[in-house]
Amino acid sequence: MTPDHLCVFCKAPRPGTVKTRIAAALGPDRARDIYVELASAVLTQAREIENVALFFSPDDAEREIEPWRRRSEWILRGQGPGDLGERLARAFESTFLRGAERVLVIGTDSPEIRAEDWREGFKALREVDLVLGPAADGGYWMIGLRAPQPALFAGIAWSTPTVLAETLIVARTLGLSSRQLRVLEDVDTPDDWERYLARKAGRSPG
Repeated sequence: MTPDHLCVFCKAPRPGTVKTRIAAALGPDRARDIYVELASAVLTQAREIENVALFFSPDDAEREIEPWRRRSEWILRGQGPGDLGERLARAFESTFLRGAERVLVIGTDSPEIRAEDWREGFKALREVDLVLGPAADGGYWMIGLRAPQPALFAGIAWSTPTVLAETLIVARTLGLSSRQLRVLEDVDTPDDWERYLARKAGRSPG
């Protein structure tokens, strides 16, 4: 079994609970459909990886997430309670306990992730302690570690434009070497969605 493991944080595709900023403009059903499209784009890119865990929320959503498996080897796990930092720390710890040596965690907000990004991330973790995929909004679309680092996730102001910067500061205080990958855009708002569609169609996003 390969020591490289990928964890995907995802939500049950329930109207009114996903892509709420898009839902405010386009309605909860359309926002749900957009979320499913974004998640599908990400999961399709991950289909070459054997060791994938879909960490879903809420914890009673397993039946809704089951159809998202792209391979029979993929496993499903609830994210559990706590803020994003607590849930990330828990996902890393449980995945290393399963025998992983390098772990990447991603969400489903960056549909332009490509298979090359996994390869680059896992390769980087052979040389550094921490790998980050910066998001254009100041967060990150990927975080990777080669050992559990629960302190890395403590005290971060989640869902703010300073998440990446704060994480790098904490990493330095912990003595972690790091590397950043390419910048990608998350899709969280109607404007984000329109820009993504424009890029997908190969035209200028106006």
